[in-house]
Amino acid sequence: DPVVKGDLVLVLEAMKMEQPLTAHKDGTVSGINAAVGETVSSGHLLLNIV
Repeated sequence: DPVVKGDLVLVLEAMKMEQPLTAHKDGTVSGINAAVGETVSSGHLLLNIV
């Protein structure tokens, strides 16, 4: 899906707090590397924007 810099691309939940994450550049989301509800570690690549 195409995104523009500043678009909301996902919401990360940690310790019952939600952190919105936005696109850092214009491009296309080429892959999502986590499922809804999945626990991820620090440094885990969540998605690619090309």
